[in-house]
Amino acid sequence: MSTADKTLARMRQNPRDWRIEDLQAVARRMGIEWDQDGTSHCVFRHPGKEHLSVPAHRPIRPIYVRRFVALVDAVKGEN
Repeated sequence: MSTADKTLARMRQNPRDWRIEDLQAVARRMGIEWDQDGTSHCVFRHPGKEHLSVPAHRPIRPIYVRRFVALVDAVKGEN
């Protein structure tokens, strides 16, 4: 089990107190593109999926972590 998979499992168990860097690391490992061009939000994108905009301040609210996990699951499901 990779580090990204372990982080994702911990996100599922407890969607509180995550940093944007944690989401970016998981996204990078799962092949999800993201950008944050000097803005307060990070946008995660994957072809064929809706994009997800997440506020980059800490801590990230649990609803955004749950939506991110759903995006990762959708991407993993198509691979």
